[in-house]
Amino acid sequence: MDKGYMLRTFALMACITLVSAAPGISAEEGREELKRYCTGDATTLCGDVDPASKEMKTCFEKHRKELSENCRRAIDAYQAKGGK
Repeated sequence: MDKGYMLRTFALMACITLVSAAPGISAEEGREELKRYCTGDATTLCGDVDPASKEMKTCFEKHRKELSENCRRAIDAYQAKGGK
């Protein structure tokens, strides 16, 4: 095997690794944004709901118009990055 082939193969593998890792990084950042911008809304509008449950998503959907602008933006960004 020549050195150029090995270098190109390594570079390709590095790119694939970075691209496949990016959604995980984005999703994690999105969860942090949700915590930062939606905690107050969750407490005010959905205080009796477990934040980790599916019911929280339902509560946010029910109160969408009442959510703060920053929370709505964080939700939209999180969903755009593939978050559920």
